[in-house]
Amino acid sequence: MPDHTRRPASTSTATSTATSTETAAVAGRRRLWRAFTRPQRGQVVVAVLLAAVGFAAVTQLRTTEADSSYAGLREQDLIDVLSGLAGTTQRTQAELRRLQDTRDDLQSDTQKRQAALTEASTQVDNLKIIAGLVPVTGPGIRIRIEEKTAEVNVDSFIDLIQELRTVGAEAIQINGEVRVVAQSYFEQAAGGLVVDGEVLEPPYVVEAIGDPDNLDAAVTFLHGPQYELENDGAAVVVTKATSLRITAVAAAE
Repeated sequence: MPDHTRRPASTSTATSTATSTETAAVAGRRRLWRAFTRPQRGQVVVAVLLAAVGFAAVTQLRTTEADSSYAGLREQDLIDVLSGLAGTTQRTQAELRRLQDTRDDLQSDTQKRQAALTEASTQVDNLKIIAGLVPVTGPGIRIRIEEKTAEVNVDSFIDLIQELRTVGAEAIQINGEVRVVAQSYFEQAAGGLVVDGEVLEPPYVVEAIGDPDNLDAAVTFLHGPQYELENDGAAVVVTKATSLRITAVAAAE
């Protein structure tokens, strides 16, 4: 009877031991899983250090490979290489400066050429105006001379033209028919005036391009052309104009 009572106790102890072993195993697996999934601070530091060491090793390897071409050179050889590189740099800079100077010279020559062409073109245009070869438009004055009591004296008329030229008249025409130029000549004729072989009859309309104020003053000053013409028996009216069109041109020689 007593022996029967001890057997169940032994069976219960074995069962309890097996259960404890299984529980411990499960707990160990859980701790191991947490170790992988939840690394401790020390583990993180170790991982970072290992990564840094690995990166340094790779960098050192690449640097060593990059410098391997110079590793076997002597000090003098390295100095020669550096000197060669410095000389190449200097030659490159000198060539760059030479090309820049050439560019600047070409630009300067082009600008000078263009300026010379512009100046020449301006001079040609001015000479054409002076020679009376082209029509001209600009500000100026219009002088209407109408005979009243006597014919206009050719000398008084020449004085008028001369005064206009003196103050800078750029172009002069008479009656819209004759362009007055440096070679123009004037003669007295029955019933009118002869200008460059053309017979002009009164009233005479003289149009001159230039500064209106200067031209007006050249005609109207005391004892000037207006006074002379009126003293000859003519009526003189001077009008300033902001724009005149001189269309008469001289015959090209």
